[in-house]
Amino acid sequence: MAEHGAHITTASGVDDQPSIFEVVAQDSLMTAVRPALQHVVKVLAESNPAHYGFFWRWFDEIFTLLDLLLQQHYLSKTSASFSENFYGLKRIVTGDTHKLQRLASAGLPKQQLWKSIMFLVLLPYLKVKLEKLVSSLREEDEYSIHPPSSRWKQFYRAFLAAYPFVNMAWEGWFLVQQLRYILGKAQHHSPLLSLAGVRLGRLTVQDIQALELKAAEANMMQQPARSVTEKIKSTLKKAMGGVALSLSTGLSVGVFFLQFLEWWYSSENQETIKSLTALPTPPPPVHLDYNSDSPLLPKIKTVCPLCRKTRVNDTVLATSGYVFCYRCVFHYVRTHQACPITGYPTEVQHLIKLYSPEN
Repeated sequence: MAEHGAHITTASGVDDQPSIFEVVAQDSLMTAVRPALQHVVKVLAESNPAHYGFFWRWFDEIFTLLDLLLQQHYLSKTSASFSENFYGLKRIVTGDTHKLQRLASAGLPKQQLWKSIMFLVLLPYLKVKLEKLVSSLREEDEYSIHPPSSRWKQFYRAFLAAYPFVNMAWEGWFLVQQLRYILGKAQHHSPLLSLAGVRLGRLTVQDIQALELKAAEANMMQQPARSVTEKIKSTLKKAMGGVALSLSTGLSVGVFFLQFLEWWYSSENQETIKSLTALPTPPPPVHLDYNSDSPLLPKIKTVCPLCRKTRVNDTVLATSGYVFCYRCVFHYVRTHQACPITGYPTEVQHLIKLYSPEN
């Protein structure tokens, strides 16, 4: 069994290819982090706009900057993004054979590194900004009372009409690539990996050992800087590494909490929770038996049940929904604190004046 396991670990590039479930899970990880952090910032901004309003107004830019530091740290140290490293994956340069593959601890080459950062950080930021622009243009177009008189208005209306089809083509491109990946016809589950010149693979035993050794050496080796420039560079490097490490540690701990919240607030789980915790639905009200002195309802709808005359100053009793003359029902309710027809307990404040179109 051990020999067979070792053979699988050191197999060729085809055998170390992760399953579709692994790659989809790591893709959805960072997708779940952004709205969770955005909700936290929104709650803080609403509770104290003076202190936290800045973070809400510039959330996209702040999140992109932190994401840049996080992804650059992981790509240069582990040859993987944060979510890929979390699921035990790494990025391998396309075309590298198993013998020529770099260890994950060596990081990605500069070309693949910056391409990966562009597709991991910059492209999602531009996509979010584009969606917000489309949303604002749609609101302006819906509430605008002026016809498109300028070329700009004609252009953005054409843009709004074409955007759903462009977005559908974009999502369809990713779907087709995932289907090809499932069928074994492609090495990449995402077209962006192909454009970045990398593919995903599982971490090997050698990669894990090299990463652990590199972390131990980094803690042991602390050479004092000689010049002021080296001190500044060392300080900045440590600061960026500390920020990235704190972000990665916080996200690693928060991932489980986010997954729990996603499950907790799912529609199916909410229905289950409501069925378990909600009070039983009360039965519909049963009409009380008429008292011996309670008047019967008149056959003519415009007649007051109390005075048996045509209603004057129509007033409905909200407790039961029956209509009376205001003077009749007011005195009755004030005296008996009940509906004249049903006997339901009621008060004077439950009387509502009705206005006809003639009035």
